[in-house]
Amino acid sequence: MSDITRMATVAALLGDPARANILTALMDGRALTAKELAYAARVSPQTASGHLARLTDASLLAMEKQGRHRYFRLASPLVGQMLESVMAVAGPEPGRINPWRGGDALRTARTCYDHLAGRLGVALADSLTEAGHVALTGDGGEVTDRGHAFLRDFGAEPVASKRVFCRPCLDWSERRPHIAGRLGAALAARCLELGWIARQRDSRAVTITPAGAQGFAERFGIDLAE
Repeated sequence: MSDITRMATVAALLGDPARANILTALMDGRALTAKELAYAARVSPQTASGHLARLTDASLLAMEKQGRHRYFRLASPLVGQMLESVMAVAGPEPGRINPWRGGDALRTARTCYDHLAGRLGVALADSLTEAGHVALTGDGGEVTDRGHAFLRDFGAEPVASKRVFCRPCLDWSERRPHIAGRLGAALAARCLELGWIARQRDSRAVTITPAGAQGFAERFGIDLAE
């Protein structure tokens, strides 16, 4: 199968609203059951089963069994990156005042696979670049010497792996970049660990806790209430 054919196949899979809903429901990096994904897709379990099989065969989803249940997750961070990029290219629906699914909560702070997006994610990227901790280019990024010291002190130095270290990810609601890659994942994990953010049930949105509001202000100069 040629590259063009594979691209067309993936595009066709994304073009179905039910499959698009399934993929979007998994963009927070967690695994969900087939039943939960059928509900997210607004289709019957039987119909969802067919969609899940096609997405798994195309290597967009990974499946694992635990007892009687089958759990599905995005196959890799690249799939999450692709979905966020498609959302950014698609843009908001013309004429709608609030085009973001999940409303202001989703726009304020959410997960994009395993890193932070929305106003909070963009503000973190701005803070780190303005402070000289991170240097972002059009398709990559690096941490400066002072940035490594800052991240060590904050407890968010990325672990070594083959995954891309740092790259800008165009935020589909803010139209500006947030930070993805191992660095973005480490920042999100540390914020969760500190209790600065908390996941919202059945949503990619995360809540900024009172401790988080104080922490983001003191460490990064971020005040989203402004």
